[in-house]
Amino acid sequence: MSRPLRVAIVGAGPAGIYAADALLKSETAAEPGVSIDLFERMPAPFGLIRYGVAPDHPRIKGIITALHQVLDKPQVRLFGNVDYPNDISLDELHSFYDAVIFSTGATADRELRIPGVDLDGSYGAADFVSWYDGHPDVPRTWPLEAEKVAVLGVGNVALDVARILAKTADELLSTEIPPNVYDGLKVNKALEVHVFGRRGPAQAKFSPMELRELDHSPNIEVIVNPEDIDYDEGSIATRRSNKQADMVAKTLENWAIRDIGDRPHKLFLHFFESPSEVLGEDGKVVGLRTERTELDGTGNVKGTGQFTDWDVQSVYRAVGYLSDELPKLPWDVESGTVPDAGGRVIEAGEPMPSTYVTGWIRRGPIGLIGHTKGDANETVANLLADFAGGKLLAPEAPAPEAVEAFLSERQVRYTTWDGWYLLDAAEKALGEPEGRERVKIVEREGMLDASGA
Repeated sequence: MSRPLRVAIVGAGPAGIYAADALLKSETAAEPGVSIDLFERMPAPFGLIRYGVAPDHPRIKGIITALHQVLDKPQVRLFGNVDYPNDISLDELHSFYDAVIFSTGATADRELRIPGVDLDGSYGAADFVSWYDGHPDVPRTWPLEAEKVAVLGVGNVALDVARILAKTADELLSTEIPPNVYDGLKVNKALEVHVFGRRGPAQAKFSPMELRELDHSPNIEVIVNPEDIDYDEGSIATRRSNKQADMVAKTLENWAIRDIGDRPHKLFLHFFESPSEVLGEDGKVVGLRTERTELDGTGNVKGTGQFTDWDVQSVYRAVGYLSDELPKLPWDVESGTVPDAGGRVIEAGEPMPSTYVTGWIRRGPIGLIGHTKGDANETVANLLADFAGGKLLAPEAPAPEAVEAFLSERQVRYTTWDGWYLLDAAEKALGEPEGRERVKIVEREGMLDASGA
């Protein structure tokens, strides 16, 4: 083939950008070359890092620097504000590209099937995260009337939600939060936040650093009940084999034995409490019922039949994310993923020609951001093997300008990588008068205008 290999990547978050990086580092990039277009539903790139990471985590947002270097490469283009399949379909992508990689991530909340989850005051964590991260497609306000709040789940998203609810608005003012989020948090009435996990300290999915950060706020008193510090043989084995789990357990042990201080906001971490019902009156949340659990020797737990009713006025479910189903691709409803073999999309037992997946849409929303690198490398290796073996479909219109002409003809108002630099500068300019690194622009139209779309 005399022209570069043309690859479309749908989703410009970390998973998609890591796939682009793997392509750029391949031997194929040298000869015959690669030409990569990233399609992103949002006007701005970076996916989860922009709209899923809490604003008080600048360290994680530092990953953007590495992703920037990939998008700066001349072989890579960005088409933002382009929605699959409404603006461009799978057949249309195949008409322009030798191969298509889907890396669309996960944005919805996994279902929690207990009575009362539909009550007013019961929320999915993903929706709350989208609100405080300034996602353009969610409401600009959030009801923060509850003085006592429950957060269900013991992963990093649960920690983020609990921390944002327990901090003061002024503590977060140095971050990139937009004015509507600051105004909303300013009137937040939460004084007690209760985080519930159905298993024990050794099974918590927190990252050690994220957990320790909870205790850094001058306004948050983190409280752990000494009775919740319990291990069985399975838990001890987990601690021995997993350094992170051991560090988390040690931190929780230290908090359980210390005296309770006088910081104004209390954040309780409860273990061995399995949510069984969200309690309501007149359609509103008035409490949470949990069943006490106990370890069974393997690190798993069983119910004891002992129930507790907790006085809370709102409940946030942080029990996992779920990917959106992608039209024209096969779908596993239970796992919320596209069936694959090594990144090749599998339909009716056979690989779909020229169609691949990577990241959370491939293996589910588990692991940290960096874990998607291994996925991307495997997917790209198999794509390149198919290319070398002559298995890829030949596109009808592989010229790079054909896609631009198509989007213009469709009247899609798309953003570019140069446009991201304009948006980035505009957000930094908004932050400058207040001594902040940036203030995020929330409205989609505002982002498009700032990007010169």
